[in-house]
Amino acid sequence: MFTEQEKKAVYKVIETRRDVRSFLPDPLPEDAVRRILEAAHHGPSVGFMQPWNYILITSPTVKARLAWAVEKERKALAIHYEGERAEKFLKLKVEGLQEAPLTICVTCDPTRGGSHVLGRNSIPETDIMSTACAIQNMWLASCAEGIAMGWVSFYKKNDVRDILGIPPHIEPVALLSLGYTEQYPEAPILETEKWEKRLDLDTLIYHNQWGNT
Repeated sequence: MFTEQEKKAVYKVIETRRDVRSFLPDPLPEDAVRRILEAAHHGPSVGFMQPWNYILITSPTVKARLAWAVEKERKALAIHYEGERAEKFLKLKVEGLQEAPLTICVTCDPTRGGSHVLGRNSIPETDIMSTACAIQNMWLASCAEGIAMGWVSFYKKNDVRDILGIPPHIEPVALLSLGYTEQYPEAPILETEKWEKRLDLDTLIYHNQWGNT
């Protein structure tokens, strides 16, 4: 059981966690980074497959190459928007790879556990789902540590594989930039920029059958 204070702390971390894009260059304490990785490693995984690996990136050269891959993809995606929407998209800061002192590439190994993993036989994508749970744990732990985190999702997987030497069968699921920041958002960046707004929870809840409100 947890005390009311402990429960409030958990919900506070969940509600204040943000996707951050601006970082200070200050180094991160190694013990804090270790706790964040431990939090990820304690994430749930289907069939206890634990499909994740973590590549810790501090090299400015490697981070610059990753930033190139992200910028290339950002420009390619801009063609999907027109007019004011396109201008707003190109102005969005989508990554802080070269500012943050640490970037972590979280990968997923679909072969871990062999060909018969409990649960994955029925739903193959549960390996990616499990990796996403580990990433969420990292985000919450980072927030609790006072360390900002940004999830970079603009890249071609093969670019990241080539830059980081990742084997072809391994999925690079996320590039996570970590660091301290002076610009911790009070609300999600895309909500502040009026790109999207949070949906009303009550409109998303059905009972017993799809569409039954």
